[in-house]
Amino acid sequence: MTESASGYRTPARLFHWIVALAVLLMIPAGLIMTREGLDRGLQDTLFIFHKNTGTLLIPVILARIVYRRLHPPPPLPDSVPGWQRRAAAVSHLTLYVLLVVMPLSGFVRVRAGGFPIELLDAMGAGRWLPKSEALAGAAQGLHFLAALLLIAVLAVHVSAALQHALLRRDGVWQRIWPPLGGG
Repeated sequence: MTESASGYRTPARLFHWIVALAVLLMIPAGLIMTREGLDRGLQDTLFIFHKNTGTLLIPVILARIVYRRLHPPPPLPDSVPGWQRRAAAVSHLTLYVLLVVMPLSGFVRVRAGGFPIELLDAMGAGRWLPKSEALAGAAQGLHFLAALLLIAVLAVHVSAALQHALLRRDGVWQRIWPPLGGG
């Protein structure tokens, strides 16, 4: 596959939208599943979805990072001001860090808390971590704080994307969308 001068390669677009869809589904699931008084069946379903999707995202996110290192993104158009370039670089780095921290801290919280991850358990993958309430609590705190930061950074990211798509119409949005378009 070749990369057009203005757009991401198709694999990068697919990685972006697969992870985006999963994260945008997991955020409300994570916020709802911990509410008091929630129907137990719904709560269990949301926990199973959240834990297993997070576990599946770990290798996808790592593959995405490796792909990005091997295939750097195309440069932003010259019309994008320097401060926006710097903000984009910081927000993308922050998103990648959080996309690693979130599933790993969730995994540690669940396993150190003695809870199952149904997908891994069905594959006989083993626990990988001993039960430790202290470790589970620390991971839970990190997961919660990282979730708040992720929501905030995603709000900025989506707002910037919409600004480029709807107001500036400068081609930045088209670089990543649609997933199967472009080079």
